[in-house]
Parts: sequence; C-alpha cells; structure tokens
Amino acid sequence: MTVRAITDAIEAFAPLSIQESWDNSGLIVGSPDQEVNGVLVGFDCTPELVDEAVACGADMIVTHHPLIFGGIKKISPDDPTGLALIKAISAGVAVYAAHTTADKVLEGVSGAMARRLGLKSIEVLDKEADGVGLGAVGDLEMPMSSEEFIAFVKDRFGLTVARCSHLLDGNISRVAMCGGSGSSLISKAMEAGAQAYLCGDISYHHFFTPKNFMLIDIGHFEGEVEICQVIFSLLRKKFPTFAVRTSSKLESANPVFYY
Repeated sequence: MTVRAITDAIEAFAPLSIQESWDNSGLIVGSPDQEVNGVLVGFDCTPELVDEAVACGADMIVTHHPLIFGGIKKISPDDPTGLALIKAISAGVAVYAAHTTADKVLEGVSGAMARRLGLKSIEVLDKEADGVGLGAVGDLEMPMSSEEFIAFVKDRFGLTVARCSHLLDGNISRVAMCGGSGSSLISKAMEAGAQAYLCGDISYHHFFTPKNFMLIDIGHFEGEVEICQVIFSLLRKKFPTFAVRTSSKLESANPVFYY
C-alpha cells in the first residue's frame, strides 16, 4: 500500500480542491509513493501520537488538524510541533491532514454533529456553488425547551458543561451547527431559521443574541472529534484487510481541561 492510495481514498470523500484558502490540508510529511504498512487516525499530530504510531507499527498518520498550520521559522524539540516533525521524519512516518476538506462535506464534521443529534432534513448551512460548505442545519424529531435541549446536547456530546447564551421562551425545533470555531456562521444560522446554534470558540460579545436565538459553545474538540471515526470507517471500508486503527488515547487528546 502506498501513501497515495490512502490519500486518494480520503480525497474522494473530501477533495483538497475545496479546502479554505488559509488551510493546510493534505500530505504534510512524506512522499505519495512511500510504502505504508499501517495507518493511525488521530485528531492532532502531537509527539505522543507519533510515538503511538511507531509503537503500533503504523507508518502513516491521518489527523483532522494539520501538523503545520502557519509559518514555521525553526524546528526544535522544545516546541510540540517541532518535536512531532522530528519524530515523524526520523521514524519515516507520513503525516496527512483532512481539515477544512472534511469540514465542508456534509458527511464530515458538521454532518456528524447533526447526525449525533438525530436531526432530520440535514443540509449545508453555508452552501457554496458546488453544494459543499461549512456548517449544517436540520430539524429535531420533536421540539424541546431550552433546558431540555441543553441537557440533550450535553448527553449526546458527553459534556459536563456547556457555555450558553440566554434561554428561549419558546421551543427549539431547528438547529444549526459548525464544528470547531464557528462564530463566523452565527448570522447564517439565524438566516436558516435555527433557534439554536452549536459550535466552539465563541467569544463573550457573541453571547448577546436576539431573544429568539441561542448559542451553545460545546468546545472545539468536542464538536470535531467524531471525524476521526468517520475517517477510520472510510478507510476500513475501502481497505478491509489493511491495518487501520484510531488512536487509543483519542478520548484524552483534548488539550483543554475543566476543573
């Protein structure tokens, strides 16, 4: 198996051509012609994830977040990104990221959030000309009060806490969402008729919402992590006899802690 065979399968699902202009999805470390014997799927390419790949015999890592995102002026073992790069290159481990490519297909990040909530009539929230785009919107099976919906969201996403704007007087029946940082789509969610919008990384001032609309910040990691299972299932279906696994430490990979 080659790196190219793996990346071709991922890109048939989430093409590189649709990534945002600021993104760095794609092959970050390694050659497309490199032979691989196993793939490890994770969320962020940390030094610990590279160590896990080496330990389990995987010579390719596929993550959601790119290992190299902005400009890098030096590669040092004192920096987590630098250390991960050094470890991956030294061990001959290829590294690939499906970031906004997986964000912009409905079967990806936001669609997975919508399916977790059991929404009906799911569609892209911020649709582009070719039908892809960021976010998703859909309808609940049954309307819920704000209190019921918050409890439902916390249960479905395994949350101990959620940051919310004011509660609504009426019921919630239509919900929009965007995995990761989603404040740029708040207006799109309101335009789509949603009474509630789920995403992460919401700043203080965004919580001043109209009386018929509420925000729920479920966290960046919490909204996106299911993409790892989506990619794993994709690769297992495409290559049923090939060694593909998800990180055994995925559940503890969130860098944000609550005390």
